Amino acid sequence: MKKWLPTLLALSIIAGFLGVYVGSVSLNPSDVTASVAYGIKSALSGIFPSINPGERPKAFIIVWELRLPRVLLAYLVGLSLASAGVASQALFRNPLADPYIIGVSAGAGIGAALAAIYAPAHMGSFALVSAILSVFVVYTVSKVDGHVPVDTLLLAGIAYGFLASAVTWYLIISQGERAHVTWMWLMGTFNGAGWGDVGEMFVVSLLGVGFLVWKWRELNLILFGEESIALGLDVHLYRKLFIGAIALLTAFAVSTAGIIGFIGLVSPHIMRLLLGPNHKSLTPASALFGGALLVFADLLARTLAKPTELPVGIITALMGAPFFLYLLMKHKRGELYS
Repeated sequence: MKKWLPTLLALSIIAGFLGVYVGSVSLNPSDVTASVAYGIKSALSGIFPSINPGERPKAFIIVWELRLPRVLLAYLVGLSLASAGVASQALFRNPLADPYIIGVSAGAGIGAALAAIYAPAHMGSFALVSAILSVFVVYTVSKVDGHVPVDTLLLAGIAYGFLASAVTWYLIISQGERAHVTWMWLMGTFNGAGWGDVGEMFVVSLLGVGFLVWKWRELNLILFGEESIALGLDVHLYRKLFIGAIALLTAFAVSTAGIIGFIGLVSPHIMRLLLGPNHKSLTPASALFGGALLVFADLLARTLAKPTELPVGIITALMGAPFFLYLLMKHKRGELYS
């Protein structure tokens, strides 16, 4: 697959167009293009008063205020989770690792459950703070003589996940009728996405994914573990940096859209099968594919059972679980790297 970049960019554009075009209200391509053009002109007119956006199209609210920010947010969240998944699999030298393994999702669940009780309007903020604090706890517990062995970090993340899940379940049970809001968030949703969410996620994605793409050589080397020290890599430093990037990308993704599984596991593996293990192409390709995949998943979540909207986490689980079982069987036969 030599022309992976234009192929994945084309897939991203197709996913984005379908995400905006398809929905409960029928639109035609001219509605979409006219609404997007009007939205861009309106935004620019605030900076350049000479620009006249013209008459507002009838479909503007649907396209610009509802569907477009939702599609862009889904793409950025998928981009972030897939990139964090690539880094997690390299860091733990485990092809079945995903970005939630260091306690991010479990911690975010506690924050979301607490917010549903005390501050429903600030669920994302509570989830973000709780997710970052959880990573800090897992990281601190894992320290051995100032360093963080990956096996200890893995075990600490799993143990913390069980503890946090128990706390989250208790909080959900105590919510009574209000538990529905937390349930929807825990299963993942882009309902209510706005341009503020898109802007925040764009900055985080730019920083986090940009760093991982930039450090592709270090990701290649860290696969060798302690042996990479002999190759000139400061393993302990880069473990901290990669853990920070994984935590940043995953925490913001989860706080924005809830817990969406399998994107960080499936996307890197599909790209690895097509492109090989070199992170120079694997990291950006997985990011682009993860973004497109999550946009398609959200489109299915909106349309499969309309007018009811399914949590997007259900769709990604239906897509990802069979692939995970396939990977598990390959790992069992020793066909995946260890």
